[in-house]
Amino acid sequence: MKYLSIILFFVSTIVISGCGNKEKNNTQNPNEKALKTSSQTQKQIVTNIKLHCVNGSDIVLVKKQNTLRLKNNNNKIILLDFFATWCPPCKAEIPHLVNLQKKYKGKLKIISVLLEDNKPDSEIKSFIDYNHINYIVTNGTNNFKLSNLLGGIQNIPFMILYDKNGKVITHYIGIIPEEMIDSDIKKAIK
Repeated sequence: MKYLSIILFFVSTIVISGCGNKEKNNTQNPNEKALKTSSQTQKQIVTNIKLHCVNGSDIVLVKKQNTLRLKNNNNKIILLDFFATWCPPCKAEIPHLVNLQKKYKGKLKIISVLLEDNKPDSEIKSFIDYNHINYIVTNGTNNFKLSNLLGGIQNIPFMILYDKNGKVITHYIGIIPEEMIDSDIKKAIK
């Protein structure tokens, strides 16, 4: 019984805290830098970052000051999901993200940003099919550039929810209950 308690403690700690990012991601800033900004000290710098979608298309995100929007699609809420295919909590959250994408179709755009080097699209497509993923999954070196642009992602899963205006609503580190994300999405829609 003592060993079972120790094992359960270890497993629950891993699930709750998420996975560290094994990939080299030359960042110096913690996750919160992406979320704490001072509009008085920042310049009006606009950065476009093109992400390669595994389905063959590309999407462009526009970062301006403390906002992030999809180019040519300003009326949707964005949920950025930084993940890796080897990360158990990342895999555990997939069914919740699938449900949320179905529920808020037309209002929410979930974009999963793969943080793995040299992963072929064909392997990611198999992962998408196996997990019945119905949202965008991006792959490539620009994923790491986006991570750096947002202050550096140190732990995964890591999600950031943006409202229709591109402002940060909240962020999540580790696996989060679907109901909590759903509640935040409802607030962002209003």
